[in-house]
Amino acid sequence: MADQSSQDFVPIKEIRDGVVVLKDGGLRTVVMTSSINFALKSVDEQNAIIYQFQNFLNSINFSIQIFSQSRKLDIRPYIALLEGVLKEQKIDLLKIQTREYIEFIKNFTDTVNIMSKSFFIVVAYSPALIQTKKGQGAFGGITNMFSKKESKTAANDSFEENRTQLLERTEVVIQGLLRMGVRAVPLGTEELVELYYKLFNPGDTEKPINVTQAAAR
Repeated sequence: MADQSSQDFVPIKEIRDGVVVLKDGGLRTVVMTSSINFALKSVDEQNAIIYQFQNFLNSINFSIQIFSQSRKLDIRPYIALLEGVLKEQKIDLLKIQTREYIEFIKNFTDTVNIMSKSFFIVVAYSPALIQTKKGQGAFGGITNMFSKKESKTAANDSFEENRTQLLERTEVVIQGLLRMGVRAVPLGTEELVELYYKLFNPGDTEKPINVTQAAAR
C-alpha cells in the first residue's frame, strides 16, 4: 500500500458507478474511442472529417480532455490462449506446430517492441459547491439535527443528480464522435480502476489491463 505522502499526489477520491470522483468534488467519465486512419482517406473524406470535428467542438460547452496512451503490447493472454489450445490438441503434428508457433511469438515479442495505442476522452463535470458555516445566526445549529444516515442519503442523492448531468454530457460526446465515424464507449468502474492503476504505476506489468473489454459490451 502506498504511503500517505504518495497518496496526496493522487487527485482521485473514489471510483463508483463508472464515474471518477475527484478530491475537489469534480466528476469525470472516460470514453474509449476507436481511431481513423486519416492519411488513407481521400481529400474529400479528410475535409468532411475535419468539418465534422469542428462541428463537434462547437457543439459542446463543457471541458473535455483528449489523450492517447501507448503501451507495450501485453502478449500473455494470447500465449495463455495458445497454451490452452495446445493442451486440447489431439493430433501430434498440430501439437508440434502449435508449440513452435508459441515459441515464435515469444521470441518475436522479446526482440521487437510491439506497441498498442489506445485513445480516450475525459468528460468533466464540476458541481457547484455551497458552503455553510455552523453556529451563525438562528439557523446555525440546524445541520446538527441531521443524523449520519440522513446525511449519507443526501450525499447519495447529490451524487446521482450530478452523475446524471455528467452522463448527459458523455452522451453528447459519444454522439458527436459517432457522426465523425468514430466509435466510443464509456469505461465502467472496473476498467477505470485498471486504467488509472496503470497510469499511476507505469512500471507494473504484472496485472494486465482489460479496458478493451468495454468495447465488447
